[in-house]
Amino acid sequence: MTADVGARTWVVPGGHVPFPGHGTEPEFTGFDQLCVLNATDTEAELSLDVYYADAEPVGPYRILVGARRIRHVRINDLIDPEAVRLDRPYGCVLRSPVPVVVQFLRQDTRLPGVVALTGTMAHPA
Repeated sequence: MTADVGARTWVVPGGHVPFPGHGTEPEFTGFDQLCVLNATDTEAELSLDVYYADAEPVGPYRILVGARRIRHVRINDLIDPEAVRLDRPYGCVLRSPVPVVVQFLRQDTRLPGVVALTGTMAHPA
C-alpha cells in the first residue's frame, strides 16, 4: 500500500553545523540532521544540493531511503562530492522521485555542559 504523504522537494534555508563541540564524541558532537520518512512502496534515491552565501552550490549528495522506512542523515557526515563546511551558514534543497516527509534537527554543544536540541519541519516546495 503506497502512502500519499509528503512532497518531492524540500528546502532547509537555515543550516549551520555547530562547531566546535564540547563533550565526548559521538554523543556530544554538534550536528545538523535531516530525518526522512519514505512511506511509499518504492525506494527513494534522494538528491541533496547545498548552497552557501559566498561559494557555488555543492551536490548532488545521494541519499537512499528504503520503501516504508526512515533515515536520519547527519549533514556533518556528507563528504561526497565534498565535505559540508562546518560552522558556516548554508541552505539545502532535497529532491525525491517519490513523496517523502523531512524534518530538520540541530544539536548544538558549543557551550560547555550545554546540549541544545532544536527540531523543525523542512519546507515542502
